[in-house]
Amino acid sequence: MEIDMIVAATVLVALVITAGTMLLGWQGWLALKNRELELRRLPPEMEHGSPEGMARIEIADLKERIRKLEAIASGVDL
Repeated sequence: MEIDMIVAATVLVALVITAGTMLLGWQGWLALKNRELELRRLPPEMEHGSPEGMARIEIADLKERIRKLEAIASGVDL
């Protein structure tokens, strides 16, 4: 009976040590990924792009919508 208690206690201690080590590794991995995301983040002035580029995209989008509406009005199937 005494040897069984010693084996059980040893296994329990080993399990606690293993779980603690894995938890520390997990936290380190999360910190690494968080750092990678921070380094990849764009500066605030570059997040939205230049206003001229956005205006060109919007104009191109509006032209495409007008072309589709004209095609629908003339009965052409896109």
